[in-house]
Amino acid sequence: MFLLILLEPKLVHIYGNGGSTLCALRCLEKLYGDEWNSFTILLIHSGGYSQRLPNASALGKIFTALPFGSPIYQMLELKLAMYIDFPSHMNPGILVTCADDIELYSIGESEYIRFDKPGFTALAHPSSLTVGTTHGVFVLEPFNYLEHRDLEYRSCHCFLHKPSIEKMYQFDAVCRPRNFFKQNFAGGDIPSLKLGPEYVYTDSLFYMDHKTAKKLLAFYEKIGTLNCEIDAYGDFLQALGPGATVEYTRNTSNVTKEESELVDMRQRIFHLLRGTSLNVVVLNNSKFYHIGTTEEYLFHFTSDSNLKSELGLQSIAFSIFPAIPECSSNKSCIIQSILDSRSSVAPGSVIEYSRLGPDVSVGENCIISGSYIITTAVLSAHSFVCSLSLKMNRHLKYSTMACGVQDNLKKNVKTLSDIKLLQFFGVCFLSCLDIWNLKVTEELFSGNKTCLSLWNARIFPVCSSLSDSVTTSLKMLNAVQNKSAFSLNKYKLLSIEEMLFYKDVEDMITYREQIFLEITLNRKQSDLETS
Repeated sequence: MFLLILLEPKLVHIYGNGGSTLCALRCLEKLYGDEWNSFTILLIHSGGYSQRLPNASALGKIFTALPFGSPIYQMLELKLAMYIDFPSHMNPGILVTCADDIELYSIGESEYIRFDKPGFTALAHPSSLTVGTTHGVFVLEPFNYLEHRDLEYRSCHCFLHKPSIEKMYQFDAVCRPRNFFKQNFAGGDIPSLKLGPEYVYTDSLFYMDHKTAKKLLAFYEKIGTLNCEIDAYGDFLQALGPGATVEYTRNTSNVTKEESELVDMRQRIFHLLRGTSLNVVVLNNSKFYHIGTTEEYLFHFTSDSNLKSELGLQSIAFSIFPAIPECSSNKSCIIQSILDSRSSVAPGSVIEYSRLGPDVSVGENCIISGSYIITTAVLSAHSFVCSLSLKMNRHLKYSTMACGVQDNLKKNVKTLSDIKLLQFFGVCFLSCLDIWNLKVTEELFSGNKTCLSLWNARIFPVCSSLSDSVTTSLKMLNAVQNKSAFSLNKYKLLSIEEMLFYKDVEDMITYREQIFLEITLNRKQSDLETS
């Protein structure tokens, strides 16, 4: 077993997880030639820009810290543990999975999941119809068994990508069980999910055999360069099964960014994969969890969620932190951080890889990541603060993104006159610019000038130290909340998009290691004192 990390060059844009899958296949071919024909490969997409969970942006969602373990486990290690039994029952091929989902399941002691059929094989989890609208849904071929078993091998008639509930009924994707207990359903993305007597089977990971992977690779090498975003789930799986039709290729309602070449590329992929089988491993006693948004992240890490109890997630994970009141069921979550005993963190907040001084108060439902707050600070509820190390002109700098956990960083407008439609911490973005004494010009935004968003707005100050960076960004955040002027004119400003371009991963990891060593030393001293 070996781990191969494929990096995306800064000046090369890989289009979607489908495009990155094709790129990874080409890299494997170049590195190993015909040798990779015999490989069983786990392909995990690191998570892209992570605009819905920006604290995962710098290193990728696959390196998201989880609140358990000493040292802290990351999503990568959990994925490897979850899939540890797969390779021994897997023909040469590629298992494709996302970096921000967790699949938990129960099957018989003598049973195992096999990936040994030609074409594609996907896992399926029973979910509510509401959850199905935001996932892929399988339309399965008829099955002879009257009772559901924990593990079933089924054939898929066709695959629907984020369908409406009406479409699920139209394609007979909705199931009505006789002997199926509600507690066996996938937990899904909505904490208060109420499941009725009807359900659908939703997707998570999928496998493709080596022959199919070679077919996709030959296609990629033939077209040369991708000029549109390809979705490994929506564009590959919708082409499969005897019931697949070309109609989906013209539906761009679920596309993040619509390019002119998209429909043509989808049709070419459809004709390439048409006739390829889609086998489904139905896990009737399974749960699927997604932690790819700030809302899901806070819920699963701080409340008494099923995931928290099933994985044994901790409220204080490898940290130095004062005691948490036991009366609250909605606790905070502290991950590899050092907090002064006089600091306070309200329920529902997550602190990771950070240091908080004695006069720091964090409100409810906040996310603080990679930060160093030593001055007096009061962070309002729902604040998002994430610091990055930067390498600019060979000099080490720092910048801290500060906004609201509910801010929509992906929402964009096409013209400067429409930026009033954007909101920053619940306030009209145009009003925020006035508070910060910033002019509305094209230079205010990086990248595409017809796609203006909080993501590419140049509003975050660059500073020479980590603590100054956090302090300055908190001042701009507080200015908006208090409607008091705070000029940003004297600072070099970056967008989140630019911060990720200049990120210094090595320095960020060094900072985390320093916190790790200090916590380790503190624990050793505590052990000596108690022995």
